[in-house]
Amino acid sequence: MTVSSDVILDRMMTLHPKVIDLTLARVDRLLAALGHPEQRLPPVIHIAGTNGKGSTQAMIRAGLEAAGDRVHAYTSPHLARFHERIRLAGDLISEPMLTALLDECVIANGPDEITFFEITTCAAFLGFARVPADWTLLEVGLGGRLDATNVVDTPRLTIITPVSIDHQQYLGETLPEIAGEKAGIIKRGVPVVVGPQDPAGLAVIEARAARLGAPVLAFGQHWQVSEDRGRLVYQDENGLLDLPLPNLPGPHQIQNAGAAIAALRALGRDEAACEAAVTRAVWPARMQRLRQGPLVDSAPKVELWLDGGHNPAGGEAVAATLARMPRRETHLICGMLNTKDVTGYMTPLAPQVTRLHAVSIPGEKNTLPAEVTCDAARAAGIDAVSAPSVAMALATIAAKSPEARVLICGSLYLAGSVLRENG
Repeated sequence: MTVSSDVILDRMMTLHPKVIDLTLARVDRLLAALGHPEQRLPPVIHIAGTNGKGSTQAMIRAGLEAAGDRVHAYTSPHLARFHERIRLAGDLISEPMLTALLDECVIANGPDEITFFEITTCAAFLGFARVPADWTLLEVGLGGRLDATNVVDTPRLTIITPVSIDHQQYLGETLPEIAGEKAGIIKRGVPVVVGPQDPAGLAVIEARAARLGAPVLAFGQHWQVSEDRGRLVYQDENGLLDLPLPNLPGPHQIQNAGAAIAALRALGRDEAACEAAVTRAVWPARMQRLRQGPLVDSAPKVELWLDGGHNPAGGEAVAATLARMPRRETHLICGMLNTKDVTGYMTPLAPQVTRLHAVSIPGEKNTLPAEVTCDAARAAGIDAVSAPSVAMALATIAAKSPEARVLICGSLYLAGSVLRENG
């Protein structure tokens, strides 16, 4: 009987006592045992940053694939199934392929300690090295300098999306410290595309790039992007592009699109690829409108949205998106982890929201209890009640306000639970 990937993945969770333990030593050891697949990848584009990594990667992939290129992509965390993390030449990894790669990594690792993210990253590299493709897109898991993805010596391009305060327990308490960790992906002589940054963070990124002789392509200096009369306007030294607005909703996607276009232009791609990047990208749980499934059916007149943002910058992005939507009574169904700045996330949302319905995240040991989330919401100036589940919160809202706008938010783990529940 073939063992499923879920069984192997569960076993992998026991290989190290900590979920996160940043170092490259264990990854280097396992990659050596596997014959160094990281040295045989198609050209790599490596993406770090606090917010916007996934959206930027999705746009770059859309642009490259529109030109006929085959693209590997690695991202985390997954939402509904682990397979979402690994795309081989454009397709989600198959169950037989994933199971075989995981088995091979477990055998090569033997009894040694290794984190779940490290060993699964090695499995992804093994697949990427064996399946022909034109590009490899790698999204950093956490930080950059000591992230398991940071083992490629000479990527074709690196990208740093906006850096803000998050994961302080691993990356440092200050913005310059966190920016220094993200800047750890910059490699000698390799161009780095830099999205909009706080000046203190930008200084750290530019200093590392200067030390390594890495050409910098920075927002505000080397490229500009903005919205003008319902269009996206991008400009760099090669000229101006007048493009449709991104199909991913929210004003923050303008800057993500800018970074993606800057990357595509640095790779020599044309306007058609840049337009495809902004019009064809797909990225679930980032202000995603839910239009079908059991949750939608249970409240058919409700305008139902889903977003996985979970830090203060994510709260600001969601608030800005809501502010630009047609006015409508708006409720949040919110669940968060106990490691996050909950009040910082909620404060920008307060002016846009009628009420917050707090839930605990199903099956997540680090969930913030619903009542604690309620207290944080009230401290941020939002009327709040607790609910036993997303479905029951939605039913309560729909009973009183059947045509309300409802945003399920606060965590990618909650978003994943909702996508599984909603089919």
